[in-house]
Amino acid sequence: MPALNVEFSDRELEDLRQIAKERGTSMKALVREAAAADIARHRALQEGAEAFRRFFAAHADEFAAAFPEDEPPVQDEERSA
Repeated sequence: MPALNVEFSDRELEDLRQIAKERGTSMKALVREAAAADIARHRALQEGAEAFRRFFAAHADEFAAAFPEDEPPVQDEERSA
């Protein structure tokens, strides 16, 4: 399995040791869990944003009608088309 060396300040390292001790786990497991949780959060945010974009695109006309003041101004070329 690939590995990654991560540098911490003395204070951060001591804090990690303390937290790992309090949780009854290793520092390696603690850091890995934190990274995995952040990866999961990032993926969930990406998926949520994509779902919102699809929903907005599917209902763009409804949003435009409900919030006309938020629509971009119409250019002169678009008016004549």
